[in-house]
Amino acid sequence: MKIGVISDTHDNLPKIKKAVEIFNNEGVQLVIHAGDIIAPFAVEAMSELQCRVIAVLGNNDGEKIILARKFEDIGELHANMAQIEIGGKKIAVVHYSDSVEALAKSRQFDIVIYGHTHKIDVRKEETLIVNPGECGGWVTGKSTVALVDLDELDVEVREL
Repeated sequence: MKIGVISDTHDNLPKIKKAVEIFNNEGVQLVIHAGDIIAPFAVEAMSELQCRVIAVLGNNDGEKIILARKFEDIGELHANMAQIEIGGKKIAVVHYSDSVEALAKSRQFDIVIYGHTHKIDVRKEETLIVNPGECGGWVTGKSTVALVDLDELDVEVREL
């Protein structure tokens, strides 16, 4: 079973649409957004996904009430942290990096997903840690998403 992981979209609609295309083509069962969606119209761009989206808010997500309403149609939006169980795996999702190590060391999760840094980070220790980098590409000039195989706990980072 595969899931898609995306973060820091920062309203870059062409890149969001490309990510949606990749996730649909790969047949992911769920997309996880690790925050910094930014505007409600970015959620509308994700409505073409053929699966649900579970997201957490990031530091730049301002219109929280409208974002939450938009997410009612496509999935779930959580304030600080989402805890997900899918495919027999427990997943923690946060935006900020400051709690990642503690979550991983807690041994309560198989996977910890985060965003915020705009830097790709894939580490497989006892807990798989995944930051897909930034979809928006505004900071690094590189737009990326990740595909996670839950059966093998393998990660493939794709450039958009």
